[in-house]
Amino acid sequence: MAKTSRADLRTTADYQFGRGAGDALFPAEAHLEIDYSTGGRPSQIHAPDGRLASMGTDGRFTLGFAGGRRLHDHLDAPAYRVYVGDESEPFVRDGENTFAKFVDRSGPEIRPGDEVLVVHEDGELLGVGRAELSAGGMQDFRTGMAVMVREGVDEYVGSGG
Repeated sequence: MAKTSRADLRTTADYQFGRGAGDALFPAEAHLEIDYSTGGRPSQIHAPDGRLASMGTDGRFTLGFAGGRRLHDHLDAPAYRVYVGDESEPFVRDGENTFAKFVDRSGPEIRPGDEVLVVHEDGELLGVGRAELSAGGMQDFRTGMAVMVREGVDEYVGSGG
């Protein structure tokens, strides 16, 4: 089985996050280290600034903080963003989950299972993770987990990223 090419990675990212996301995550000229599974599927994609993404068995990317930062710089707000205020900021920075009652607003396209950027209300990227609720659910529910945070900015900085 042939290994997935960089162009294939970009196509998958465009499909998952929207046009141009692939170029933002995996630019043609960038140095990438891609670890492949025995079947040729990319399992981890790293750049000098850290882990960009992993590819799940479902063919979708899970973001590392470095990849989240690239998407944050590329995607027009509020796309794939979950906004929180001062009360949640220190917890998300440390990689703690985000609960619905602390979500101020979110990108309207977000569905459960989507990879999202957790950002402060001022726009600063705090963490990356998986949405557990839809955008509407994050607004409507007062209890429950909104985002399972995978990596916070303080964890990323602590890892040398």
